[in-house]
Amino acid sequence: MISVLPVATSNTHRLNIIPVKMEGKSLNYTFLIEQDEDGTYIAKVPDIPGCYTQGKTVEQAMGRIREAIQVCLEAE
Repeated sequence: MISVLPVATSNTHRLNIIPVKMEGKSLNYTFLIEQDEDGTYIAKVPDIPGCYTQGKTVEQAMGRIREAIQVCLEAE
């Protein structure tokens, strides 16, 4: 289970913080969840260009964002 700290909420998006462990370090990343016109939820990390994922539900998008962050960081 992913623990996130809600920062702000509105009807169309949520801003959250997620801790990610990489190479023995724990880093916190802010991510934004928005719902597109098809109802899909898109999770984006503003501090990491090109780092995003999606899900059919908010919970699914949140569950996938940690892996997306790790993949993006490893690619750098």
